[in-house]
Amino acid sequence: MTEKRIRDLLDKVAAGRMTPATAFRTLGELPFEDLGFAKIDSHRSLRRGVPEVIFGEGKTAAQLVVIGQRVLASNSNLIITRLGEDKALVVRRKLRGLKYHSDARIGTIVKEPVKTPGHGVVTVLCAGTSDIAVAEEAALCAELFGNRVARIYDVGVAGIHRLTANLESIRAASVIIVVAGMEGALPSVVAGLIDKPVIAVPSSVGYGASMGGLAALLAMLNSCAGGVTVVNIDNGFGAALAATLINRVGIERDGR
Repeated sequence: MTEKRIRDLLDKVAAGRMTPATAFRTLGELPFEDLGFAKIDSHRSLRRGVPEVIFGEGKTAAQLVVIGQRVLASNSNLIITRLGEDKALVVRRKLRGLKYHSDARIGTIVKEPVKTPGHGVVTVLCAGTSDIAVAEEAALCAELFGNRVARIYDVGVAGIHRLTANLESIRAASVIIVVAGMEGALPSVVAGLIDKPVIAVPSSVGYGASMGGLAALLAMLNSCAGGVTVVNIDNGFGAALAATLINRVGIERDGR
């Protein structure tokens, strides 16, 4: 049915009964592929400018292989987040060419790099070395979504001079993603010093009373500096997508 609908759309455009822009929007609403245990949204990149990203945690290696095969069959890039190393080894045996990024816990097969870089650089900061896994999920996803990315790590408020030494680079960014655990103070400090969008990512790093990142989440939601956007605990992917959409505002994609 999908193939017939695509052909019908192309015929309408060729006959002048439909504009290319309308056809492009319609393509983004075509049906998904139902695998029973998963429904593959192969047209998400048409709607949002980025492909569907597969959350690896909680899925079996066998399920990830089948999902990955169908994603690749639709000529989309494959991105699997929260992919543990043991599971990645199993998946790589079936999905040739899968690259495993251990720092970010992400598996990728890139058929064609995204070519919409946005207005400027997305800069990813993290408070401590223990936050790098979440920061790398954000940084790598932002790169896979087509952004130019800069990384500035281990600049937490316990040694504020480490942050201020990098202010010139931070101010040059279009969007800043800030990852922090413990008390989660770093995004508020950064937002008070610059005039760019700040996306805060609470990490689950910290001692007992940090409650697995809840303390940092609540601190970021109560940021003294106004305008800080907060995503869920350890959600580097969500921060990368938000930064990408902000960085692309006003930039037309192919077919739009």
